[in-house]
Amino acid sequence: MDLAALKTALLVRDLGSFAAAARLLDLDASSVSRVIAQLEQDVGFRLFQRSTRSLAATGEGELYLNRIAPLVEELEAAGDEARTTAVSPRGTLRMTASISFVQECLVPVLPEFRDRFPDIEIELLASDANLDLRADSIDLAVRFGSMPKGDWIVSKLMTTRYRVVASPEYLEREGRVGDPNELSGRDCIRFAIPGFRTLWQFQKDNDEPFNVPVGGATVISNALSIRSAARLGMGIALLPIMLVERDLKRGRLIDLFPDYACAAASFETAAWLVYPSRSYLPQKVRVMIDFLREKYGRPET
Repeated sequence: MDLAALKTALLVRDLGSFAAAARLLDLDASSVSRVIAQLEQDVGFRLFQRSTRSLAATGEGELYLNRIAPLVEELEAAGDEARTTAVSPRGTLRMTASISFVQECLVPVLPEFRDRFPDIEIELLASDANLDLRADSIDLAVRFGSMPKGDWIVSKLMTTRYRVVASPEYLEREGRVGDPNELSGRDCIRFAIPGFRTLWQFQKDNDEPFNVPVGGATVISNALSIRSAARLGMGIALLPIMLVERDLKRGRLIDLFPDYACAAASFETAAWLVYPSRSYLPQKVRVMIDFLREKYGRPET
């Protein structure tokens, strides 16, 4: 049986259409349709019930695909494992992370990774949405926030810390902020995700944490754009240290509360490495995980 055909059938099942599978495989839909038709001829029954509006696995197809899925994974793993004994890591690594992490952390170190592992091709999906690892055939994701839930392998890359910042121009125009509670009367640039819009959290030393309601005329869905708006004096922003560290050192942004720990949804946040659950981790994924731990596997302070 053709392993590529079996993988295509599983992808069609997961995505629910020939067209979606074709886009991911960089083929036309008719090619995928022919692969499935030949596979159905080989097994002797229909794998999918087709109509003009929908596609779904038949009863026999669902049973067959459920049984072969772990076998296909094992065959791929066996090939990967055998190849690692003879050659350097190779293949296409499909990876996703937030736009800000890609731009600020991944792209600057990719030349070094490519020098070390020239046979690995990188497909980097920069997105602030949490893409579906299985549906989008993603090998590795970097996710921020609380520990991700679901049927994945998850490990911490680094603890994340946040600072409340503003530009010198904003502070000169609007005045300094002496206490976090004063933020309720200021124009704050808010992140357009749940937990970041209305409350920011603060803690000083070992005191009890407290929440401060925040508002403002600007809500932005991308952390890099929030940083740009803060640099331009549009308001006060809550941002990860990794995005503002250079600006703080250069004086383009001011840390308003250096004596406080700051957070949005929770103080217990981190950057997490997430990858599909499987008994064997491909070498191309393993070396990227090791590389990221080498570069960023330390607590933010």
